[in-house]
Amino acid sequence: MPPITDHPLRYALVNELHARPFPALDVPCTAVYVAIKEPLDAASRDRARDTDHLLALLDRHGSAHPQPGATHFSGPIGRHDLKWESHTEFVTYSAFGRGLSDRPFDPAEADVFPEDWLGAAPGRRLCSVLIRVEELPADEAGVLGKLEDWFVAESLACSRVVDGAAIIAGDFRIDPAGHMRFAVFVKPGTGARRIGRIVQRLCEIETYRAMSMLGLIRSRDLSGRLNVLDPKLSALVTGLDRAEGRPEEALHELLEISAELESLAVKFSFRFGATGAYEAIVNQRIEVLREARVGGRQTFGEFMMRRYDPAMRTVKSAEGRLSAMAERAERAAELLRTRVDVERSAQNQMLLESMDKRADLQLRLQRTVEGLSTVAISYYAVNLAAYAVYPVAEPLGLTHGMTMAILTPIIILAVWLMVRRIRRHVG
Repeated sequence: MPPITDHPLRYALVNELHARPFPALDVPCTAVYVAIKEPLDAASRDRARDTDHLLALLDRHGSAHPQPGATHFSGPIGRHDLKWESHTEFVTYSAFGRGLSDRPFDPAEADVFPEDWLGAAPGRRLCSVLIRVEELPADEAGVLGKLEDWFVAESLACSRVVDGAAIIAGDFRIDPAGHMRFAVFVKPGTGARRIGRIVQRLCEIETYRAMSMLGLIRSRDLSGRLNVLDPKLSALVTGLDRAEGRPEEALHELLEISAELESLAVKFSFRFGATGAYEAIVNQRIEVLREARVGGRQTFGEFMMRRYDPAMRTVKSAEGRLSAMAERAERAAELLRTRVDVERSAQNQMLLESMDKRADLQLRLQRTVEGLSTVAISYYAVNLAAYAVYPVAEPLGLTHGMTMAILTPIIILAVWLMVRRIRRHVG
């Protein structure tokens, strides 16, 4: 028997599971991370420009190019190891360098991505992160002292993660050089890939947090427009039980509001859907860190609960409000259409009654005309018949008057029967 044929996408789907491996990092080291997003929606994004931008960076260092159509790449650029990933809405660049600078979070560490190269990027910088990875000393009190010097105490988040393998810290603030900073203190003996997973998750938390916060800005724009439409819709709904005004005009205005609400739903649906997905990723990345409190400091999860979750609830509130208003407009339109149909039915009923009255009047008029027609026809018929029978009546001794008297009832009866027969035949 011939061998079974594989699905054409079988290998591509399996390879996708291994497309973005975690980096393997040795202590001490530094990670520089940049996420770039085009201002256009994902459907309008030109991925070829992102690839060309990557190639421009690789050519500066004489590094090998990725395969055509690739969505991820890893390779050396000078003294750093580069990791590039192309996502649905953005691209990320991660550079990992061995050793630490004498100055913690020195902006010069970010020079691995030159300013002129960043300025030519096909998009805008969404995230820029510096991560300092060093060994956890035996005296953890010294770690807390460093964190007090490096970060803003009011917003500092610090926790022991991955079953005590490391302590991570950050204040989620952008420093004067434009970078967000995180510190990772690794317990001696921790594997290089575990360190890479911790660093990668910190980068992902910041990236997806920033992406989901885009929904907050859009929700504020949406709320402003809904604040204009809501009073109009409420006034229309309130006036449904009023007799004054033409319901057709109200229905036309309501349809305009419904059309705008539907347009807003189409315009914002992608961003709100993406926001929900990114929020779920942020919460999942924090959850897998398995945080434990350090020195009474707030954990990353607690920081997000206080600072991040309210923003996401605002987005969900705006999304729910838009959906509720669209449903209200649809129900109001149904009620208005029902009112219009009822009023039109009443008008049709009145029209039918008027037509019945006119038909009855016409019938009576027709009967009157028929009676008059019978009299007129009979009058002429009697005269004609009298002239016809007079030569016969004179020898019989009948005068003209007597002849007329005899013929009149006979002819009237005959004319009446004729008219009645004609009416029955036509009817």
